[in-house]
Amino acid sequence: MTHGAALNRWRLVLGRSAEASIPLPDGRLARMDAALDFLYGREAGPDVHRDREGGQGESQVVIARWLSEVRELFPRETAEILQRHALDRYQLTALLTDREVLEKIEPDEALLETILSLKGMMKGPVLDAARRIVARVVAELTAKMQSELRRSALGKLDRGSRSAVRTLRNLDVKRTIRKNLVHYDLENRRLVPQQLYFSGRVQRHNPWHVVIAVDESGSMLPSIIHTAVMAGIFAKLPMLTTRLVIFDTAVVDLTDRMDDPVETLMSVQLGGGTDIAKAMAYCRERITVPRQTMVVLVSDLCEGGSRPDLYRTCRDILEGGSRLIALTALNEQAAPDYDRATAQTLADLGAHVGAMTPERLADFMAGIMKE
Repeated sequence: MTHGAALNRWRLVLGRSAEASIPLPDGRLARMDAALDFLYGREAGPDVHRDREGGQGESQVVIARWLSEVRELFPRETAEILQRHALDRYQLTALLTDREVLEKIEPDEALLETILSLKGMMKGPVLDAARRIVARVVAELTAKMQSELRRSALGKLDRGSRSAVRTLRNLDVKRTIRKNLVHYDLENRRLVPQQLYFSGRVQRHNPWHVVIAVDESGSMLPSIIHTAVMAGIFAKLPMLTTRLVIFDTAVVDLTDRMDDPVETLMSVQLGGGTDIAKAMAYCRERITVPRQTMVVLVSDLCEGGSRPDLYRTCRDILEGGSRLIALTALNEQAAPDYDRATAQTLADLGAHVGAMTPERLADFMAGIMKE
């Protein structure tokens, strides 16, 4: 550790009272200092003046934002300690016990992350309110990501899946019925189609298979949210069949609830160990058409299991003809924090490794499908 880094750590330990003699050199450290002061400044006692928002106790909006800030600024283990101290040592528990407090906070992704990290401690009406907030934010994210996907190469591929070849084999029965329900003849109790709809034969008979495996590590929370929403959108695309699994040291298949991202997210249990090798082995066993399959691993690649087993399984997937995409982050910022040695080994095996926004992933997948 350099002298400057050691000095910065001591400055964070000493707190804001040491600002005059040991100023912090950058904005990120200043944010860390403010987050620590928000919590541990209580140790200074009531006689020490500290700025607060409002005069009627802590602003719960500030608490929610503080929790989000802590997750962004500190390593996962440190963030978990700070969160536990906030709840147990300083009784900042209103988010877990007061439905009205929770409902007053403006729903956004930061609040969604907070709810997902604390939902295991919520009960009754508070949990019901939290679920409604999750549904609202997920709906907004879904609309945004659907719009992005329509602009992407995958969206153009989807729009191109309708066929001008008007044969019975290509008839899209469900779409034809849905679009012609307005012409239902009530008197004779029959449907009179005014227009027939057809699907492209290639997409109908040779769909691409996507197997998505998502790491439940707490540090992956923003990526988990975007992956759950993305999987729900993929599930509705005619040229894809999609499977979704989440994992820590166990693997849970959520394919049956994938079209409901709220249920997917409420099923996530953050934290615990990480066995990527086991998750990849599960995905490998679900591959039925290797050359039409993409396996998408969303993980920071910090393997807690056997790395040799992980590399062996990934090599099997790639040598079998499937594509392997290892996403170290999947969100709008695409700012990864991952194990670079593992990433390099997977890249050397032939996997595509990197961070992507959802729109960029859609473009990348479309490029593979058109090869």
